[in-house]
Amino acid sequence: MEHSHPAPPPRSADRSALLRRARALGVPADYGRTRGLPPVREPQRLSFIGHDVHGRPQWLAPRAAAALRRLRAAAAADSVAIDLVSAFRTVEYQLGILERKRARGQSIDEILRVSAAPGYSEHHSGRAVDLGAPGFAPLEEAFEHSPAFAWLQQHAADFGFGLSYPRGNAHGIAYEPWHWCWHSQHST
Repeated sequence: MEHSHPAPPPRSADRSALLRRARALGVPADYGRTRGLPPVREPQRLSFIGHDVHGRPQWLAPRAAAALRRLRAAAAADSVAIDLVSAFRTVEYQLGILERKRARGQSIDEILRVSAAPGYSEHHSGRAVDLGAPGFAPLEEAFEHSPAFAWLQQHAADFGFGLSYPRGNAHGIAYEPWHWCWHSQHST
């Protein structure tokens, strides 16, 4: 019996209009240059990678999806559970995060310390994932004390994944032990 997967999210329609809306919320025009972050394009194709801890369907670019499947299978073989918290996000979705935080009264500086500006998030590439572990709240620094994080530190590079935002990173983004991005075309 063949299983059908949900349709992938539609790509952001008018990127320049979305970036203008982000600037209107206070994202500096020179954000990418000052943070050392390149603009990130959305991939042409996405592969379904399962549902996240909240039951939402998640997607990655095909090669990153295959590498993540191998990574999670290897962790499971070592009796380490790695939860999926988030993966691909459109520029439009990232803008929505910014808008919701601004509506709650957060300053743009506070937001940009913990979230990349729309157009600059590695999640747009379809290669970045936020990972978690059973017994640890998603997207919290405490994840660094989990068996999953210890396993990732030892083995993630074998599958082409790297920690994007370590403590004191050059991009001025808060430490995110849960955020890993696939970079290698030569992973196992």
